[in-house]
Order: sequence, then structure tokens, then C-alpha cells
Amino acid sequence: MIRHDPEIQALYRRYCLPARRFLKLGGAILRMSREEYEPFVRALAADARAVTDAELTILFEGSWRERRTAAWLAAVSRRDHFRERLGALLLESEVCCAGGAYCVALASFGTARDADLLATYLDRYLRRPDLAYDQPTAMGALAYTDSVLHGDRAGRLLQKGGLWPQWFQDASHMHGDGGISSYLGGIRLACAVIDECADT
Repeated sequence: MIRHDPEIQALYRRYCLPARRFLKLGGAILRMSREEYEPFVRALAADARAVTDAELTILFEGSWRERRTAAWLAAVSRRDHFRERLGALLLESEVCCAGGAYCVALASFGTARDADLLATYLDRYLRRPDLAYDQPTAMGALAYTDSVLHGDRAGRLLQKGGLWPQWFQDASHMHGDGGISSYLGGIRLACAVIDECADT
């Protein structure tokens, strides 16, 4: 159940609302001008250092705005002890607009366990072409994690007759050739932003 109380509202105002951060974490951050990007990254890095584990835990109980922000703050501050929580939230897919942030955070941690969590999500949701959830972002995140680990967890999903081409073909909302290069590229860019913030 999503919390709606004064405590979470205070954290929303502190961590999500400045510069409408919750809207910019994702594709929008990649399209910012340098003049907007640099102060945004500095503020994100500062808040990632300031937020406590207890505050992140509460933010993960909020709506998509709080959850998206919490995932990025956890990634920037390298708090990979939130890995299992992120994986569970991704698998539950309880709210819209947050799953991509979970995928980015898991990809930024980049371990075999993160790849397993992404693969578990894909094993479930690539069987659901009727759901336009976070399958493309998760596929890009898994491919990115494979590239970091020199692994091939994505291979079985991507091969001819695998879950990805079947899902892509059957999902009426998907268009194109079924390639994942743009999704992989988006994850790579997001992880580069996280690395830059972490080093700020």
C-alpha cells in the first residue's frame, strides 16, 4: 500500500520537488542543456549524500515520484544494499513511471545479482505482450549489465524464438525491428550520469 502522510510529504518536498526533479530523472536529464545539467547534477549528488537510509526506505513507500527519486538517490550514493528492494519493486510493478528508475539503479550497481533481478522481471513480463510496462528498459539494463560483467544472461531472451522477439512481435504498442540498441544506449547514458554524480 502506498503511504500518504505528512512524513512522506515532507520528504517529497525535500528530495523530489526541487527543480521538479522527479520529472527529469530519466530521459529528460539526458536532453538538458549544459547550463541546466551542471547545477541539476550537483544538487542531485548533494542530496544523494544527505539522504539517510531511513528516508530512502520511506520514499520507496510513496508514489511513483518518490520511488523514482529514491532509486536515483540510491544509485548515485552507491547504496547497493537497496538492491533487493529495487528488484522487488520492479517485479511488483505496483506503480507506473518508476520501473525505469529501478532498472537504471540495478544496472548502475552492475553485479551478477542485479542481472538476476532484471532477468527475473523479464522472465515474467516478457510473457505479457498486453502490458506496456518496463520490458524495453529492463532488456537494455540486462544487456548493459552483461557488457559490464562479460556475461550473457540476455542471450537466451534475445535469441530467435526467445521471449524478447516473441514479446516484441505480439506487443501491439511496440514498433521497429525489435533491436535493443536504443534501450541499451539509454541505460549506458543514464549510468554515465550516475557515475558523474557519484564523483561530484
